[in-house]
Amino acid sequence: MKVAIIGAGLVGSLAALNFARMGNEVHLYEYREDIRTAELVQGRSINLALSQRGRKALAAVGLEQQVLATAIPMQGRMLHDVRGRTSVVLYDPCTKQCLYSVGRKQLNEVLLNACEKLPNISCHFNHKLTSADIREGVMQFKRAEEHITASADLIVGCDGAFSKVRQHMVKAAGFNYSQQYIEHGYVELCIPAKSGEFQMPPNYLHIWPRDTFMMIALPNQDKSFTVTLFMPFKNFAAIKTPEQLLEFFNKFYADAVPLIGEERLVQDFFKLKPQYLLSVKCQPYHFSDKALILGDAAHAMVPYYGQGMNAGMEDVTLLTSLLNKPLKLQEVLEQFSEMRWQDAHTICDLALYNYVEMRDLTKRWSFRCRKWLDTLLFRLFPIFWVPLYNSVSFTSMPYSKCIANRNWQDRFLKRSFAGALLAGLAAYLGALYFRGLHAS
Repeated sequence: MKVAIIGAGLVGSLAALNFARMGNEVHLYEYREDIRTAELVQGRSINLALSQRGRKALAAVGLEQQVLATAIPMQGRMLHDVRGRTSVVLYDPCTKQCLYSVGRKQLNEVLLNACEKLPNISCHFNHKLTSADIREGVMQFKRAEEHITASADLIVGCDGAFSKVRQHMVKAAGFNYSQQYIEHGYVELCIPAKSGEFQMPPNYLHIWPRDTFMMIALPNQDKSFTVTLFMPFKNFAAIKTPEQLLEFFNKFYADAVPLIGEERLVQDFFKLKPQYLLSVKCQPYHFSDKALILGDAAHAMVPYYGQGMNAGMEDVTLLTSLLNKPLKLQEVLEQFSEMRWQDAHTICDLALYNYVEMRDLTKRWSFRCRKWLDTLLFRLFPIFWVPLYNSVSFTSMPYSKCIANRNWQDRFLKRSFAGALLAGLAAYLGALYFRGLHAS
């Protein structure tokens, strides 16, 4: 089969490896230049949180250990309050599992280098898809001033949240699609290395929760931290001058100012406008046996659960398992759509919820109590009780099952607490009754 993959990012290059390893002729098209020789694109996160689903997908193509060799383990969240005090919430105190901070560019390079080693993968950079006839499998590309026509038996769109392939699929009858921009945007800042070392403990995801907005920082291999400030656009609009910016940071993020440096803070903050955040849901993910979308093209999500890359890579894992079955291609694509859409919609919703948790709930005693209780029950009953975050990040349990499991846990705790409260009340009333009998 001749397969055209549109988009040579993380999911596209991983998909190319899997299709090629099954003996297909693969053509990988990317509208940008080769990321291995390009300067880093400003405004895109340069590091990502790799968890179990992504690790499983990389292991399947023999790249997991190569990626982990340079990744930085993150054991939990380090919370910074307004006064600069810190506290740690571990992801998994029981089995000590962690997330890994990986560089987007470095990971993409590893995948593309692996692609180049396979003779049945051809990489085409600076090829911008301008139109496609998905019924006939014909595509039009523009490279500089040249117009190129190509064809394939299967077109796979791995071309991101604004997917061109998806735009053509939307025109098909029965294709459901929705997108949602949230009212919060982001800018990226940097805490540089100092004397060649990290300025903060590196093995944590650092969070500055501030109710309606927050700042996070992930460690990089060069001992710097990528810092991302998330807040409503109206808050960004209120900061117009360097003086207003420094006043804002000294009020809410005073401990971060000397780490970033005032001059660099001003420079990075005003370099680019705040970027938008988009959530995409659609169904199905295929058209006949001619076209398919994966990753952000199928289910772009806000970044607050760290599952965008992991979910996209899991798409490839599921698709590959189906392709290895004795099924016709159309049956494979139909099964993929049916098996994947509910899980994809679930993680999109969870990602939106986790923003509320990260910017606000992590500061509340009720959140800490629930976290402690989840950890205790997980330690005592590791098969019976798996906390939501653990099931999402450290297992391959379907996302929809993760949330169903959490809902069951919530109902169990409510009934248990209600039962304990009634038992306590009954004991108290009984004690009063017997005290009254004794007194008489």
